[in-house]
Order: sequence, then C-alpha cells, then structure tokens
Amino acid sequence: MYQYNDDDQTLIEERVTQFRSQTQRFLNGELAADAFRALRLMNGLYIQTHAPMLRVAVPYGLLSSRQFRKLADVARKYDKGYCHFTTRQNVQYNWPELAKVPDLLAELATVQMHAIQTSGNCLRNTTSDHLAGVSIDEIEDPRPYCEIIRQWTTLHPEFAFLPRKFKIAVSGSERDRAAVQLHDIGVYLVKNDSGEVGFRVLAGGGLGRTPIIGHTIKPFLEKKYLLSYLEAVVRVYNLNGRRDNKYKARIKILVKETGLEKFTALVEEEWLRTRDKLLLSDERIAEIKAHFIPPAYDAQAVNDTSHNLHLADNTAFGKWYKYNTVEHKIAGYRVAFISLKAPDSPPGDITADQLDAVADLADQYSLGEIRSTHRQNLVLADVKQGDLFALWQKLDALKLATPNIGTVTDMICCPGLDFCELANAGSIGVAKEINEVLDNMDYIHDIGDLKINMSGCMNGCAHQSVGHIGILGVDKNGEEWYQLTLGGSSENEAAIGERLGPSVAKNQITKAITDILDIYIQLRLEQETFLQTVQRIGIEPFRERVYANHKR
Repeated sequence: MYQYNDDDQTLIEERVTQFRSQTQRFLNGELAADAFRALRLMNGLYIQTHAPMLRVAVPYGLLSSRQFRKLADVARKYDKGYCHFTTRQNVQYNWPELAKVPDLLAELATVQMHAIQTSGNCLRNTTSDHLAGVSIDEIEDPRPYCEIIRQWTTLHPEFAFLPRKFKIAVSGSERDRAAVQLHDIGVYLVKNDSGEVGFRVLAGGGLGRTPIIGHTIKPFLEKKYLLSYLEAVVRVYNLNGRRDNKYKARIKILVKETGLEKFTALVEEEWLRTRDKLLLSDERIAEIKAHFIPPAYDAQAVNDTSHNLHLADNTAFGKWYKYNTVEHKIAGYRVAFISLKAPDSPPGDITADQLDAVADLADQYSLGEIRSTHRQNLVLADVKQGDLFALWQKLDALKLATPNIGTVTDMICCPGLDFCELANAGSIGVAKEINEVLDNMDYIHDIGDLKINMSGCMNGCAHQSVGHIGILGVDKNGEEWYQLTLGGSSENEAAIGERLGPSVAKNQITKAITDILDIYIQLRLEQETFLQTVQRIGIEPFRERVYANHKR
C-alpha cells in the first residue's frame, strides 16, 4: 500500500495544527459558528444529534494493521469503544468531544490517517473495488490510479468550494463491486480494440433525493490524460453547477438539465484547451505502481488442502466458506470477508477490541492488510487456504463470522435517528428487528443473493435507491414511516429501484419485508435470484401482498 512521503506527512500535520487553532478560536468565542462550520466540515467534523461526528478517510478502502490498532486506540480514548464503517469505505466516530478532536487527529496523523475532505463541498474520498489486485476478473489493479487521483484531489486549490460534494470511484474489473455508476465521476479500466488499457469515464451519477445512473462521456481515454480529463469535468461542473439550490447542485442535475450531448461537448472543449498541461507520464504511473507490487505469495500454499477435510466435517465452517470467501487470483489463496452484520450489532459497527483482534489476524493470516467494502464489511484479501479453518474459528469467537455476505441480513444501514440530525426515521432498530425475524440461517441461505439497503432520510447514505429492496425512512406528522422500492442494483446493470407504493408504518415494516420474501419464494424459478424474479414478474405481485396485509 502507498506510504506517505515527507510532503504528505507534513501536509496532514500542518492541517492538524491549523484546525487546532481554528477549534480553539471557536471555543473561545473568537470565531462565529457559521465561519467555523465551513472549517470543521473540511476536516470531516459534523455536529450530530448527541455529539460531534468525525469521519476519517480510508483512501480506496485500504488499511494496515498498524492503522487498525490506532483506530482501536482512538475508539477507546475519544469515543465509546467502537467505530462505524461507511459506504464510502471510511470510518466514523460518533461520540468525540469537540475540544479533543485536534488531539484525535494528531494521533491519526502518526499512522498516515486524516479526515481532510471527508465532508463539505469538495472532492471526497475516492473509492474502489475491495478485491483490487486479487480478483480473478481484473483487467488491471485500479489502486495506483486511485492514489494518483487522491493526490490530485487533496487540497486542490480550484475545487475547494464546489457547488456540492463530489465523489469519484474507480474499478479495474469486469464486475463492478464499487458502485461506479452511482458516482459524480465513475472510472472503469477497459481495453480498446487494439488491446490497450485505458479508461471509460462516466459522469452525472448520484443518489440522494434524485437518484440517477451515470452516463458514459468518454468511451476510451488514454492513461496519460486521466487527470486532465477529470479536471475538465470538475471545472465544467464548478463553473456551471447550480449554487442557488443545494438540492439541485450536484453534477447529476447539471448533466440532466444541460443534456448529455451538450455536457460532453463542454467537457471536451475544456479538455482540449488544457489536456497537455497535466499529462500523466509513464514514469509517474510506474512510481505509484511500485507501491502496489503483488506480495511474494507462497507457491506451496496450493499443496495444503486441509481446509477440504474441515469443509466435509464442519457444516458451520462450510457455510462461512461458501458465503464469506471468494476465489483469489493466486492458487492456494482465498479472499475472506469479515462480516460486520452480526444479528445483535448495528450494521458496520466494530468494537475497539474487535479492531485490535482483526489487526492481529491480518498480521497472522493476510500480510498485515485489511480492506473495507462499500457494503460496510471488511476483507482479508490474501489468506492461504490452509489457514481458513483457523481464521474462521478465531473470527467466530469474535462474533465476526456471520455467514451472510450477499444475503438478506447483510444490510447496508445508515445511523438514522439514533445519531444523525438529518434523519427522519430510525434505521438501526429496524435492521435489528429484521435480523431477529430472519434468524434462521438456512432460510437466509435459501433466499440467496438479496441486498437490502436502508436509509433514514432522502440523503441516501445507505444507497436505498439501488437496493434489491430499498427502505427509506420518512416523517409523517412526527411518526416514523418507511417507503419501499424493489429492483435496484449498484452492479454492472445498475438500476434505480421502483417504488412499491405508499409508505408503511414502523410497526409494519418487518412484516412487509417478510411478505416480499414470501412472494419471491413462491414465484421464483429454479436458481432464479430475487433481482431476476423482480425483473421477470414486475413489482405488482409484491405490491398486492404487502398492501393486502398492511394499512395504507
């Protein structure tokens, strides 16, 4: 993984010093709340319902065991003993004391971590595929290009105050595991007809109250033009994006109102003026790639097949292996998911003790590296197949081995009313209730690939618009109600879910979910996934069942 140089380290340390002064001035009454708001947001600090919330950047979801131990230390010293992983692969602390946030940031800086540009109207954390570098369907490892983009976006002087927040995702695989099409800019590594690897660039994607799938604006871009083209896109947005209405300020609205053809022409015009002024040299690409050279894998790992004996003898291990591991590009290795979706824990939460334990497991079994996913789980990417049984036993003891990756209980969930001042309804409690009802693992596994995404407000932090089943919390006369959508997807064939009907009361939402699942089981064809069934029969059969049993 990328290691900071002296310039990188100096930058984040100076930012800590700067923010310490700003925070002290605010606490002394020398800085107005409105003025401080812009400064704290640029340093990842929100004011939430109970306490400030600090969002820590995890560039393209990659963490070292050393950084994990620091996250644990911070959770104990500055929070309530846990942290939360988000859909942008970042980390959030929900209980820091404002006066101590500069100290918290100073500690993070000692392990090359920060909260710069994790909030505010700026270029946010670039995300990527959690299987980057190890997936069997990869065209090229996207992480070097993510790092190049990270360095370009950090404190970019022209784009510090955009019309609205701006997000970029990069994928290097044939299968989209990074929700690339749902970003302001999406980048796919692709091959052209001559076999040259370059980029397909999309723009205008985004979720929230107006969810839109991004559009391709450059089918093939040579690598040397990556930054100049991205800069042209953001500059066109910065110049033309609306600042009179925050709900219409995202680039997705600009693309929609301008029209794709005209927007693309504006980008091309801007790019042609500047493309040779920001060239990405082969030497620069090679320099960054050197930080992501594949490790020295053990060629003898393929000979240890002891996991097959355990698979035959241990049903619980077999389920974990089936659902929480995937194939690795190197024979003898496997990718292992760490589920942060235990039935009795809020989705995405992990305790300080668990953080420390996972760091130890990463050192022992996965070359000291941990990855976060946009579905709020963790990944150990380089596990020898012979170590899988021992790893599973230790994860199981930590309550981190729930065999539910990709299943109905592997829910994406925002903090909702429990923490967020923007929320209209709770999320964590609903997720817990759904988990309690669906506590039969055989039933969950029979349902198969089904993704529930739940947000407590229209901001859509949990991507409810693209859930196979989406749940959106709304306020009705001071009461919590929930809108349901079906048929969404964030993968290759990305789609916005279709609204099922009127919102459902909080005490009826779990029954509505089980009704939807019952209809799927009754009407599915053999080996047909939930999404395929919805696409085949439409939402009317689900609507009839839900509203036959629930008050409108």
